[in-house]
Amino acid sequence: MRVAAACLVVLAAGPALARDPSPQALKRGIDRILDREAFAPAFWGVEVRDLRSGRVLYERNARKNFKPASTLKLVTTAAVLDAIGPDERLRTTVETAGRLDSFGRVLGDVYLVGRGDPNLSGRFADGRRTAAFEELAGALWSAGVRRIEGRLVGHEGLFTGDRRGEDWSWGDLVWWYGAEVSALAFNDNCADLTVTAGERAGDPVRVEREPASSYYRVVSTATTSAAGTPPALVLARAPGSSEVRLSGTYPIGTEPWDGSAALEDPARYATTVFAEVLAARGIVVAGPVETSSQPLPAGVRALAAHESPPLLEMLKAVNKMSQNLHAEMMLRLLGARRRGTGSAEAGREAVTEFLRRVGVQASAWAMQDGSGLSRSDLLTPHELASLLAAMDRHPRAAAFRETLPIAGKDGTLKNRMKGGAADGRVVAKTGTLRQVNALAGYVTTRSGSRLAFVAVANHHTAPGSAATGAIDEIGALLAGF
Repeated sequence: MRVAAACLVVLAAGPALARDPSPQALKRGIDRILDREAFAPAFWGVEVRDLRSGRVLYERNARKNFKPASTLKLVTTAAVLDAIGPDERLRTTVETAGRLDSFGRVLGDVYLVGRGDPNLSGRFADGRRTAAFEELAGALWSAGVRRIEGRLVGHEGLFTGDRRGEDWSWGDLVWWYGAEVSALAFNDNCADLTVTAGERAGDPVRVEREPASSYYRVVSTATTSAAGTPPALVLARAPGSSEVRLSGTYPIGTEPWDGSAALEDPARYATTVFAEVLAARGIVVAGPVETSSQPLPAGVRALAAHESPPLLEMLKAVNKMSQNLHAEMMLRLLGARRRGTGSAEAGREAVTEFLRRVGVQASAWAMQDGSGLSRSDLLTPHELASLLAAMDRHPRAAAFRETLPIAGKDGTLKNRMKGGAADGRVVAKTGTLRQVNALAGYVTTRSGSRLAFVAVANHHTAPGSAATGAIDEIGALLAGF
């Protein structure tokens, strides 16, 4: 996600012989970066704190509220890791109360029951998007199922309330990072498109889509333009529609464009694709595809089940790839586990309870969602630093750090701070919104000190690359001590 003013928090803890950065050196170095003329209109906040002693080494506006963008995912994932644990697996099941007769017919409705697994996709299946559904279909076939006489119902009752976060922008909703939330989610609730130029200028572009489901259609009027001209593709999907429209031009000789368009009614999308996988396996669904959030009927039993990867792997996808949908699903899962209701509100209540328990004073915060996509999210660098400090002491500290991108190595930091002092020494969560850039995490310095940092820039009008460059300079400064 994106961010527009910057806040930095650094916390240091390390071996007894490690040399902590001096407050004077930090002040000179960080001030020099943040006081550039390009950032004169911006709002920066910085705090540097020694983790062992709690001593503040540097601060700037650290107790003021900032839009955190995706650094808010640190809060969500910390609370989920604390409440559920790294080894938990989530089950997606196929259930029925109907009888399976000797002809292989299920005499009744069949339910595809989602329980919050965000990875019914190709992410952990070598790119095979329908792998989980193929597994379930194979299990049904092995159990003797050949025909479902009733409806195929996608059940999403674990989560309740709004499917989108408060104050999400209309412009976000067509893209993968603004996908609707459901307890039954497939392929990140998106259609994946690849656009390739044609042979000659004026030819239609070629469009490949995955999965090639009947649930949605792609209508393209986009054409091929001459080599060397700038790409000018436009993707649109009207609210409430399952039709994705492509227009504009794409030049000869340009690498294929890959994009993911969010689709509405995720449970119906998932169930439609599952019905298509069943048909390919030879299992007929006689009734319609429907969805439900009502309690499952009495007497249901599982015919097949699919288990998710361990929770730790799911949280890596949230933080390393900054996956908004997954963060929102984790927030609602937390609400279901801790408060008995799978809503965003219940999830936020559980997060507040967790923060209070670990000593983070978040009373001045405004947390609207779990991903940071909301423009109304607010937090202070000081208390986000307190969370980082608390998680550094947490029994699951190592797992938490393992979820974070590594500078120059992977995730959203793969191509940042590469080759310098921070390469491999910074593990941190990025954040990006329009006019917002952020980074928050930990640093291991050359001298062996361990630092935790938060950098958030709000209201800057400089290019985003200028803000991220400044934040990366701070990361290199810290790593170089």
